[in-house]
Parts: sequence; C-alpha cells; structure tokens
Amino acid sequence: MEMDADACYRALLTRDARFDGRLFVGVRTTGIYCRPICPARTPKPENVTFFATATAAQAAGFRPCLRCRPEASPDLAAWRGTSNTVSRALTLIETGALDGGDVEGLASRLGVGERQLRRLFRRHLGASPISVAQTRRVLLAKQLIHETRLPMTEVALASGFGSVRRFNETFQRLYDRPPATLRRLSGEAAAGEDGVRLDLAYRGPYDWDALTGFLRMRAIEGVELVSATGYARTIAIGADRGVLTVTPSAKPDRLSVTIRFPKLAALPAIIARVRRVFDLTADPGAIAEHLSRDPALAPRVAARPGLRVPGAWDGFELAVRAILGQQISVTAATALAGRIVWEWGELLPAATAGVVLGLTHVFPGPERLAAADLSVLPMPGARSSALKTLALAVVADPTLFDGRGDLTEAITRLKALPGIGEWTAQYIAMRQLREPDAFPSGDIGLLRAMAAADGRRPTIPALRARAEAWRPWRAYAALHLWTGEIIADPLAAAPLDRKAPDDRKAA
Repeated sequence: MEMDADACYRALLTRDARFDGRLFVGVRTTGIYCRPICPARTPKPENVTFFATATAAQAAGFRPCLRCRPEASPDLAAWRGTSNTVSRALTLIETGALDGGDVEGLASRLGVGERQLRRLFRRHLGASPISVAQTRRVLLAKQLIHETRLPMTEVALASGFGSVRRFNETFQRLYDRPPATLRRLSGEAAAGEDGVRLDLAYRGPYDWDALTGFLRMRAIEGVELVSATGYARTIAIGADRGVLTVTPSAKPDRLSVTIRFPKLAALPAIIARVRRVFDLTADPGAIAEHLSRDPALAPRVAARPGLRVPGAWDGFELAVRAILGQQISVTAATALAGRIVWEWGELLPAATAGVVLGLTHVFPGPERLAAADLSVLPMPGARSSALKTLALAVVADPTLFDGRGDLTEAITRLKALPGIGEWTAQYIAMRQLREPDAFPSGDIGLLRAMAAADGRRPTIPALRARAEAWRPWRAYAALHLWTGEIIADPLAAAPLDRKAPDDRKAA
C-alpha cells in the first residue's frame, strides 16, 4: 500500500494521536515497528518505512515495539469501503477461520478464488491472509501476557497457537526472548482476576450512553443486563456456555471486557464478537466528516460525534428478534423474546450461574427452536411459521449469517427466507453482517426524521436517492437520524415483511 511518507513523518514528529491505528512506523536501524505515538526518540526520516497495518510491518520483517505496544492500538477498519471482500475475510479470520482451516477454505466461504483473495490482501493490507492471522495471534498473545496472569500454556491456547512449542518459537524469533520475559518486563497484569480481563481500544469519541441505551431497550431478561455503567450477557459457542461483562475502562479510549468461559481457545472468537457488538473498529472522525456534508445530518453528527452502530452477538438471535418486532414495539418484541428464552432457552451451567446476578439463560439455538411448538406464542401464525423456517434454514446452513458476498448479495440471500423482507434484511446486514452501508430506506422513523429536517416527508425513492451521498456510511446516517429524533424504536416502525414486490408500501 502506498502512503504519503512526508505526511506520515509529520504525524510521527508531533506524536499525533489521530493517526494511532492508521499507520505503523518501521525503523530500519532497529528492526522494530511502532505506533506513531511511541514515546521513544524520533528516528530520522531516511530510517523509517510506513505501513498501513501492523501485519504489513510484521510481514516486512519488523518486530513489535515493547514500549508502545502495537497490540494496544485501535483496530481501525480503514479498508472499509475499499474492499468488502477483505473486510469480510478479516471478520472471519478474527473468529478463527484460519486457526483450523486454510486460505482455500476461507476463499470458498467468501465466494472468491484463493489467488484472488491473496491479491486483494496484498493490495489492501500489504500482507497475505496467513500473515494477518499470525500477526493477530501474536498481538493477542502479547496482550494476554501483559494484561492477565494466565499461565503461558493457556496464553498459547487462548491466542490460537497450535502448540506451546510453536508459541515459544514465534516469540523467540520476534522478540529475541521467551514470552515469560515479556510478562516480567510489563509489571501490568493484575493477580487474582476472576475470568480473563482485557482492555479493547477504540478511536474516540465514543457515545457509550447512546449505544448502551439502544441495547438496554432490547435487553432480554435472563440473557442480558444493561446499565449506564456496564453491559453483561450470557454467551454460547459450540457446546460451551459462559458470561461476559463490558464496562468503560479506567484507561482512555478503552472498553474493559471480562470473559468467563470454560474453553480458552474460544477467546479470539469472543473478542471478535465484542468488537462487533460495540463497533470498536469504526473511525468516527472519517464518518463524521463525510456525513456532515449533508445539512440534515450535520447538526446530528455534531451533537453525537461518537455514535456507533450497535452490533449483534449472534445472527440467528438477531433475526429472531427482528421478526418478532415486526409491527409491534420494542418493548413487546423484547417481552416475546424473553418468553422464548423462558420456554426453550438453556439454563447456565452451575459453574457459571450466579456469576452475574440476573443472568440465568442462554438464548435458544436454531436446533431448539426448530423442534419447538411456536404456535403457543401470542403472535400471528405467519410469524411463528417464519421463525420455524428460519430455524430450520440455520440448522441446514450454520453459516447463513456469515459475511458472504457484497451487500446486495447478502440482502438477496436474506430476503429468500420467509418473513424477511427488505427492511429486516437491511437491519440484519447493519447489525450482524456489520455492513456500514446497509440502509433500511423504507423505515418510517427515517422518513419522519427527514421530514423534521427538511420540512416535508420524502418518498422512499427520494430518501434512497438522497442517501446515495452518504455512502459508504449509510448505516451510521440511519443511527444519527433515529437518535437525533429520539426515535430509539426503529423496529416499532417496521411493518410485517411479506413476500410481495413492495413490502414497505405501507410506509
């Protein structure tokens, strides 16, 4: 990737925090790569090489700085809008797609050829998919060494290394010292932690109140607890169950995550999902600058510059909740979801139950709902049938909510399911697939917000045309419009999705 060396060096000279996570500095005289905010003496311009990603720096032969800790920099999605394929691939790699698989399998899941995927990674990230996976593995391991008291064997397992020997060899090669030495140098880890606690970085500002307010309105009793100071929920990966909590960290621009889960090998996947739910890879400055060009959005962006798009923990859970919420309020939909959990949810194991007061159940998986008699729920039969069909579809294809294809392909695939029309598909793409350009243009709340801004309510085609200028951040525009008009209940405005040519006609 080409970068403006003069501009990058100016950022390095001034220790400009705005570039933290956007570039990394390789120092040829030491063989080390740093963040632009590293407090070490500034190297001469002829001795540095700039990289857009830590992976590219590491692939070029540089090792991470022990002082500024590149693993602690915000993980910005700088490639969004440049290559959706790379974006989706990174999401899968974060959840462990290359820990037990290969690049060919990853490419197949993305619907592209292996050679094409390698070319895209080289062009947009300056490294191969395998290098990206290895770098993420190393940086997570280093963070676990610094911030936890996990034994080195468990650190190796939790960060995705296949063996302790490989873990030790990698650190010896990169840092010229065994991993245990890094812990002795850090002196930061706290002893006696209950669970694994990590700090996850983001690019500020961050509108914590808006995001937790959104989640609080949708919190399912027994599964989630949300307050102004923290978020907690039960989690399930495979056959294992656990809980996690997320709170603002004492350190600036960090969220503190505590994970209590029996299988440490699931840690990378859990962290990736936390990043998704809390939208930690967003670059609010770039998004705000783009959306502020529209006079209807400018005052909203100025009022909430750190607004994020809340993600979903699980695609099936989100789809169930979206279908439940068609044509009823969020409160009513959440109550229905709570009844589903009470009837068919799974109790937390005894070892985990009671860790967080009020968390008792795990949301039922597709197998349970596929076998359930959903007709007992107080809802139209068509909606119960849609939930049953959805559950059967996910049982048949567990990757249904993976990021395959571009936004258009994803919407088409979702709309093929009974009960899911354009609005619901866009909502799922926005929150689960993390498509920053997803946009439910027929949403009544968006139409009302634009009417308040412009003095007249636009037609759906007119709003869709207006939103073209908001690409590739239309999902963030939707959140600003919903939040700006204090419309925190978009599901209540969504009519029942039907298989008709225009399922938003009622809007």
